[in-house]
Amino acid sequence: MDFSSLISLQDVLDIVAVSVVVYWILLLIRGTRALQMVFGLVVLGGGYFLAQAAELTTFGWILENFLGSIVIVIVILFQDEIRRALALVGSNPLTGSNPGEQRHLIEELVKTATALASKRIGALIVIERSIGLKNYIEKGTAIEGTVSKDLLLSIFMPFSPIHDGAVIISGGRIAAAQCFLPLTANPRLEKVLGTRHRAALGLTEETDAVVLVLSEETGKISTACEGKLYSRLESEELKRVLERMLASDEGQQTSNWWERIKVVLSSRKKSDA
Repeated sequence: MDFSSLISLQDVLDIVAVSVVVYWILLLIRGTRALQMVFGLVVLGGGYFLAQAAELTTFGWILENFLGSIVIVIVILFQDEIRRALALVGSNPLTGSNPGEQRHLIEELVKTATALASKRIGALIVIERSIGLKNYIEKGTAIEGTVSKDLLLSIFMPFSPIHDGAVIISGGRIAAAQCFLPLTANPRLEKVLGTRHRAALGLTEETDAVVLVLSEETGKISTACEGKLYSRLESEELKRVLERMLASDEGQQTSNWWERIKVVLSSRKKSDA
């Protein structure tokens, strides 16, 4: 039998497309609480077929009505994962940064973090990457200034009227201050983590931004990226971490949309680890 006559090019493309979608879904749920929810849905589906086989009329009717709305149930249960995946697909695949500007940005951030940590002044600094943060920028106080240690220190000094909230850096410039970020809902976080750390994780769970956190209680420096927190960093270590997170030539900041999708989808697994 000639199988080539049974399988057309459209069939092959259809199989590839479905395989890619299934692969993305597996990346999305692997190692997260979403996997448990998927398992629960599978159990309910199995229960429905068992109820039909055993002729359990009432139980089967309940499961049939529930599974009849499975699309709505999936959207509700996995709304965070779906939102992040769609945001990533719609982001600009050509986004990149000038290496010289990036080095200057990292240097100023390291100097700022070191100075703030020595004085135990709290701060929250967000570096926008491929997914835009305009929604948060518009709700803050517009700055539109060059990134510098002096400007950042003046913003976060306790006597400054705009020291509360986060500073967002967009396009290599300070776009806004006094921006408020979403808090993470991860129940596995340590109780000692304050609002700044929870806000940093909350934003990085929804976007691909990098967030720099300064604790006023301990004077420690932390960074958050892809829903994961890197704590107790010294200045040299902070520089290396930022270079790795923001690098475009080494593939750490993935300008290719396919790679960025895998990074963001897999961040759910990291944030729950």
